Amino acid sequence: MTMQEIIETVRGFDGALVVTPEEGSDFPALSWGDAYFYHSPDGRMPERTQPYGTIITKDYPDDTTSALDAPGRFRVNINVGRERAVSLAAIDPAPTEVDVFHRHPLYGAAGWVCVIDPGERTEGAVLDLLRQAHESARQRAERRARRA
Repeated sequence: MTMQEIIETVRGFDGALVVTPEEGSDFPALSWGDAYFYHSPDGRMPERTQPYGTIITKDYPDDTTSALDAPGRFRVNINVGRERAVSLAAIDPAPTEVDVFHRHPLYGAAGWVCVIDPGERTEGAVLDLLRQAHESARQRAERRARRA
């Protein structure tokens, strides 16, 4: 499964906003080439909401365990909640192993999982989890709107 296939699938979710910073944009250079997934029916980047999923294409200064600097390598990160994260990543594989669920190297305790280069074993689950994370983000937005 390619990064572009994942992005196109998420773009098809009702109310999805996919932000893909490009070289020369106003986004920090470190984010260029990555993708950020939000629930945002108005199409505007949320100011106080974290994405529910991301794709990163390179090592970040505080996140190098996935060895993402290899050409063509990427990692999908999904907020699935603490309980689900524990069940998905119950066995902790080698940090660079592809097509398996890992606890996110920085945000695993907060309920994030990740997959490096999703393939045959994980692609269906990755798309399902992104859909569920999108739906959870939609529900949170609706609750916030009702309280406002």
